[in-house]
Amino acid sequence: MELISNVLKELHENGYIVEMDDFGTGYSSLNVLKDLPVYVIKLDMRFMSGEIGGRGGTIINAVIQMAKWLGTPVIAEGVETMEQADYLRSIGCKYIQGYLYSKPIPEDEFIKKMNILEHEPLSPALKLKDEIDTGKFWDPSSMETLIFNAFVGAAVIFSYSPSKGRITILRVNNKYIKEIGMNMIEQEILESDPFVGMDEENRKIYTDTLTRAIESKDEEICETWRNVCSKTCGNDMICLRSYIRMIGHTDHHYLFFASIHNITAEKKQYSDLEISEKRFRFASEQANVYAWEYDIATKEMRPCFRCMRDLQFPPVLYNYPEPAIKAGVFPPEYADMYRDWHKQLANGVEHLEAIIPLTVGRIPFHVRYTLECDEAGKPLKAYGSATLVVDDENNNDDNAVTEKGD
Repeated sequence: MELISNVLKELHENGYIVEMDDFGTGYSSLNVLKDLPVYVIKLDMRFMSGEIGGRGGTIINAVIQMAKWLGTPVIAEGVETMEQADYLRSIGCKYIQGYLYSKPIPEDEFIKKMNILEHEPLSPALKLKDEIDTGKFWDPSSMETLIFNAFVGAAVIFSYSPSKGRITILRVNNKYIKEIGMNMIEQEILESDPFVGMDEENRKIYTDTLTRAIESKDEEICETWRNVCSKTCGNDMICLRSYIRMIGHTDHHYLFFASIHNITAEKKQYSDLEISEKRFRFASEQANVYAWEYDIATKEMRPCFRCMRDLQFPPVLYNYPEPAIKAGVFPPEYADMYRDWHKQLANGVEHLEAIIPLTVGRIPFHVRYTLECDEAGKPLKAYGSATLVVDDENNNDDNAVTEKGD
């Protein structure tokens, strides 16, 4: 071993790249890897024989994860099918060789191929519906059944070690990569740790959800913000809604299946609306303005914050305007006129306004309605407001009514 180690050191110093061939057999074992500084590990082709996944897949996955921690690339040899290639790629093995690409060929033919292609030969991506063994769906305990029943789009399989506080992403699908965005590639995601991009609060939300999923053995949902770093797009904060289910465990590790939705745009929109509503609330406080939204079809009225606070309105008033008239907000002599306004709005009158004494104090307000229609001209909603009338306007004509329509 000492002789081999010295030879490898000399080879390194002279610029050679040393590969450990047929890893997992003979002298190419873990104890040798511990003592010898090799640059590349080549998996023995016998790991590729038989059914994808199972015990062989578990060993391959473990070797690739171990090689990641060592910073050592892995080449899988003996790859003959697209199913094998897609599986290896999905668990983070970048390099493969085998009959899937080509059988051994003469040097001149090889050089000819390399002159034509800019990179290694590629085969079409695996089509799950064409290649999967549909017979496995009859087995209620199979992974295929679980994914078939729970799959909702972007999907990931990852392991979680509570003692180490670490998540290791094992497999992702193409929809997951697209949902994350940021022009990330599969390898970037497989090499990332989601916890690194989360602050303490969001990390706790996520770990609490994992704990609930372990205890309930059912799907658990959470929303978390995380910082995502992309080689092409830099850093950005995204919000993901995750649907998480535990699918396996050992004494110290848990295996999870999760589907995600990127809700960053939705969250930012809500935040903008909240800020806008807050500003409007402050402005209406200063301007003595009440506002509401009226749905033509359902006759539902949604009042502003000030309406709910000052008039004790609930968030939704049904069969409007009757509840407001019954509460005494509109005086009896104006009730029929106000009811007629809503009939006019339903018939397409675009604008209505009048000075009406409102509330039990009969304070004059300038009440306005503006109609919103769909593309076909059908009335959808009306937006109402009531602005406090100043003294000089009040002295003009308290009962002035203006109606504008087609």
